[in-house]
Amino acid sequence: MTPQSPPAITQTKVLRRVAVTALAAALLAGTAAPGTAAADASRAVPRAAAGQDRPELQEATQAFIDAGFAGIQVRVRDQRGEWAGSAGVRELGQAAKPSTNGSFWTGSVIKTFTATLVLQLVAEGRIGLDDPVAGYLPEFGLDKRITVRMLLQHTSGLFNYAGGETYDDGTYVPGLPATGKEWLDNRFHSYRPEELVRFALSKKPRFEPGTDQNYSNTNYTVALLLIEKVTGRSYAEEMKRRILRPLGLRGTVVPGNRTELPGPHAHGYYRYEEDGRQKVVDISRQNLSLLAGAGDLISTTQDLATFISALNGGRLLPAPLLAEMRTPYGKLGYGFGLFVQDLGPNCGTVYQHNGSPPHGYGALMYSSPDGSKTLTASVTWVDDATRGPAKDFQKLVDRLVQEEFCGGQTRVD
Repeated sequence: MTPQSPPAITQTKVLRRVAVTALAAALLAGTAAPGTAAADASRAVPRAAAGQDRPELQEATQAFIDAGFAGIQVRVRDQRGEWAGSAGVRELGQAAKPSTNGSFWTGSVIKTFTATLVLQLVAEGRIGLDDPVAGYLPEFGLDKRITVRMLLQHTSGLFNYAGGETYDDGTYVPGLPATGKEWLDNRFHSYRPEELVRFALSKKPRFEPGTDQNYSNTNYTVALLLIEKVTGRSYAEEMKRRILRPLGLRGTVVPGNRTELPGPHAHGYYRYEEDGRQKVVDISRQNLSLLAGAGDLISTTQDLATFISALNGGRLLPAPLLAEMRTPYGKLGYGFGLFVQDLGPNCGTVYQHNGSPPHGYGALMYSSPDGSKTLTASVTWVDDATRGPAKDFQKLVDRLVQEEFCGGQTRVD
């Protein structure tokens, strides 16, 4: 989803006090060519001893449940090894805790994967970052000023099909159902990427290409179509070929029209009022074709940790392109599919992309610059028109990130 739903899940307040390009140059020596990733980045991280005690992480995890969230699973990899913990319940009315490596809907975390696929094609000379997208996808009649770079940085101005847009003059134009009861009743509807893009193009752009920045799922759905056009393969096939198989990400899948989470998984919920009565609906089943290339991914904390570690460790992209990907741009501090977050002088920089499908689930994916330290998580809750406990999400995330990347010493801004 977009940062507005809820803001803290897909967009953390970013500070741009770090010279990312210089930092990247110092970290990326020995980068492999695209498509030659090591089988599993986690091999370089010693496994934690069974039952390793990390009370500060467990307390920060439990804080989500104390604030009203239903369940949470967290995984940390660092110099101390690997720690995984969970709290709350897998399903309302049941006692079982969430699995520490259960599957979940990741939402916008997929944007980092999509950007990586595009940049691999750039590295191969098949796409130019500053080429007009219309040259690759002439059938859509895109503004010829929109470049590939603008898609990845959210500077194209394209209308956000999911949820709609509020323009500078205060005018609100609705998009496809992505929130509330309207989404709930429509959550099994199947969309095609072309349908989503044509809907967005039927609406007025948010701004002229390249003149501003606005987080829009449309950018990454267009990027999906770009990948398919250039490769002649489906987005899901390219994902498997270039990222999932090389990294051994067996718990990650582009679901398409699939509505079921595989294996052990925690349940998300939506609450609404009808005829004066409160009703709670299990929304662990949903069709995320609504967010093609922008929010439709199933994964696990283990797979997300392996992916973000491999990416920042230089295993998926050549050094110059990784440096560009991690260079913050504009008011969002957004690179290519990554937020660049400065945690302060005692903590340094992290690269992250969090996510949430329309309701009930949230995902975290954080990494240190060299990929040696990662934090990944999934959260579930009972959502409603007021977003329920999601209002406290950012404060809780900040505490968790602080414990891992700052040793609990410095608060995240």
